[in-house]
Amino acid sequence: MYYWFKKFKDQPGSEMGGFTRILHSAAPDDLMDEIPTFVADPLPSGLDKGYIVLHRPWAFVQWLRNATIEEDYIFMAEPDHLITKPLPNLASRLRPAAFPFFYITPEKYKREVGKFFKGPVQAIDPVGNSPAIIHKAQLLRIAPTWHNLSIQMKQDQETDKAFGWVLEMYAYAIASAVHGVKHTLRKDFMIQPPWDTSLGDKYIIHYTYGCDYTLEGVLTYGKVGEWRFDKRSFTAGAPPRNLTLPPANVPGSVAMLVKMINQATADIPNWKAGE
Repeated sequence: MYYWFKKFKDQPGSEMGGFTRILHSAAPDDLMDEIPTFVADPLPSGLDKGYIVLHRPWAFVQWLRNATIEEDYIFMAEPDHLITKPLPNLASRLRPAAFPFFYITPEKYKREVGKFFKGPVQAIDPVGNSPAIIHKAQLLRIAPTWHNLSIQMKQDQETDKAFGWVLEMYAYAIASAVHGVKHTLRKDFMIQPPWDTSLGDKYIIHYTYGCDYTLEGVLTYGKVGEWRFDKRSFTAGAPPRNLTLPPANVPGSVAMLVKMINQATADIPNWKAGE
């Protein structure tokens, strides 16, 4: 992610400023000298109940309170986001920009949502905190509520069961509604291979899903393919250089994803697989 940020930061059309990796481990790691990093404290032991994403809102609260942030707008992204072209500021002072997720559906969970938000469910946008661009003053208001709601929702068994692994995303969406913040929904923010088959005019490739194909280029989602790329294959360490490209009939979005990873690993000095 950081490699492609640097590639596009100063190109025409870009309005990107500084870069900060927010690390909620309470301790520096071996990337501190390479990537600008803010080290945040994790939540008290056991509070996350094994849901590591619960640390994210609290880390943002600490960063906003303690870091010197020169920019007026904040672009929130994740390590598995590859920037594909110069990114302008898609937000305005009162209207953040965010990607709409098809699986964030507050209207289907009116009972659970109603425990934490008393307004109309239509006021809640189908978004998470990432990718999003938001004015710093708005995020300063939203972040503590996002943090508190995440904890409260995780501790409520019914809500925890209903929202599952996207609970923290719902917490951000509801926290935004609590503060009367509506997002401009930008479908052109990103694609998610293998379901999105071409890049088009999108700004980000999000490689959250595994990409499994036969050698003839047939998608075998849910079953390990003869050719595959899945970030979960590299949880123990970095991928090797020069990953095998997908078969010829695989969608262009998947091929571009692998090519971008290969270019980054080839250019980053001293890249070591497995570390």
